[in-house]
Amino acid sequence: MDTMELYRRAQDGFDVVLAKVPADRWDAPSACTEWTVRDVAGHVIWGQQQMRAWATDRQQVQMDGAPGSPHPAVMAGDDPVATWRAARKESVATLTEEALARMTSITGIGEVPLAAVVTLLITDQVAHTWDIAHGLGIDAELGPELVGVAFDWARANVVRRPGFFGPELTPPADANEQTRMLAFLGRAAWQPVAA
Repeated sequence: MDTMELYRRAQDGFDVVLAKVPADRWDAPSACTEWTVRDVAGHVIWGQQQMRAWATDRQQVQMDGAPGSPHPAVMAGDDPVATWRAARKESVATLTEEALARMTSITGIGEVPLAAVVTLLITDQVAHTWDIAHGLGIDAELGPELVGVAFDWARANVVRRPGFFGPELTPPADANEQTRMLAFLGRAAWQPVAA
């Protein structure tokens, strides 16, 4: 399947879960350590804004949602769903063939064409879709194609340090591919989120 189609599916999946967040649960814990649901939304919104900045060859000024930021919720605003949708629309419109060929520097990875960052963001959105869903008790089947792409990207590129990914966990022996991928990214799908 085409990478941009997978990217659209990852964004759609994140959108579906984000739209299910009850109004009184935005500041509830997520499965992403140290971040609330609103923080996770803010980080993913920041990713869309950063992608747009790279695609248009502009410097991203606001770093409040970057990996490791203590409180990316500020990027989500009062209406995280609307903020996400606007950021997504603005970002996707800039992802031309020319923009995707542009080189950019990614912490822990190095110089890569923007097209390679699309796969990174698929992984980021898949993981954070699950972080929000699991934290709120929403079912999140991520889809085998997205799980496969995320797992492949993580095996080749994962950066294990504070603010990025935690240590790999050992999943249960009968774990499915989604649970194994999440465990590789430091997420225990078999455990509830501590309130």
